[in-house]
Amino acid sequence: MKKTESAGGVVKNKEGKILVVSQHGNSWSLPKGHIEKGEDALVASKREIKEESGITDLILVKELGKYKRFRIRKDGGEDTSELKTIHMFLYKTNEKKLKPIDPENSKARWIKKSQVANLLTHPKDKEFFLKVLPVI
Repeated sequence: MKKTESAGGVVKNKEGKILVVSQHGNSWSLPKGHIEKGEDALVASKREIKEESGITDLILVKELGKYKRFRIRKDGGEDTSELKTIHMFLYKTNEKKLKPIDPENSKARWIKKSQVANLLTHPKDKEFFLKVLPVI
């Protein structure tokens, strides 16, 4: 099994809504992706948020920790050949307009904080979000 490192974030706008992104058009997630060579988790999280939403004005609030989960296959199931360690950060932004750059993740939207867990596709993403919800 391949083990990889990823990073992303919970991004909150002025209205208190949370950014969610469509992964490959078959699942919903918080913005995140692989940490590339030469990046640390913080730099990678900002790059991934930009690619998946177009948001660049990010104000770091705090580190939220990390969790492990398997990769999501393009058909929506779990790909047990890759175990990801995902580093997550809490950001706030004044930006509202979403313009994803990444063609694999071409949809993004702002939703109410109370609806995020119900929308997230992967159970481990839901579990992590519910765990950090009190500090968001």
